Amino acid sequence: MLKLENVQSGYGNILAVKGISLEVNKGEIITLIGANGAGKSTTLLTISGIVSCRAGRILLHDEEIHTLGTDEIVKRGICQVPEGRHIFPELTVQENLDMGAFMRNDTKQIKADLDYVFSLFPILEERKNQDGGTLSGGEQQMLAVSRALMAQPKLLLLDEPSMGLAPLIIKQIFEIIRKINEESNTTIFLVEQNANQALQIADRGYVIENGKITITGSAESLLNNQDVQKAYLGL
Repeated sequence: MLKLENVQSGYGNILAVKGISLEVNKGEIITLIGANGAGKSTTLLTISGIVSCRAGRILLHDEEIHTLGTDEIVKRGICQVPEGRHIFPELTVQENLDMGAFMRNDTKQIKADLDYVFSLFPILEERKNQDGGTLSGGEQQMLAVSRALMAQPKLLLLDEPSMGLAPLIIKQIFEIIRKINEESNTTIFLVEQNANQALQIADRGYVIENGKITITGSAESLLNNQDVQKAYLGL
């Protein structure tokens, strides 16, 4: 579905992603794990077109997308939930969700999708008239994921969904990620520092260090890899 071929990107004179290659197959949950500053978020931002791809290629269904604007990439079915959530704090929960469906005009399906996200996160329906900025951190993460789902993504990019959340909420978020993948067949590319949780729900994983992919394999093989255990699982 998605393929990165020797992709390089960064900021100013700093190259954060140094020629990585990876692929995401339809229906999978793929996770990219690594330390702070390894290039995880930059990889997602490059896929979304927010950070320019300086070299290499990014293909979606064999079509090059690294030359497209972010709006065109979204139209092709890629949607990102950014690190730090970045909801619209002064808009209500309902208005945030409406923004997720901004590029759509299929009113009946939008209503069905709204009902679906409310079934995933009933607290959002209870608080749909409440300003997003007044929600707890966990509720804001639920809103950020739901807003992305309202765009009907074929590929959902999740950047550190567990960051700053209590363990019970983290468990709930990861259960919902798996549910979204299974129920709607949405392909998920998950960037996460919580390597253990990410690998528990993923099909395959990649380890990125200093902007380069160093280890790849099934989620199970990475969970059992001694280097991964030592560096990222605290074992």
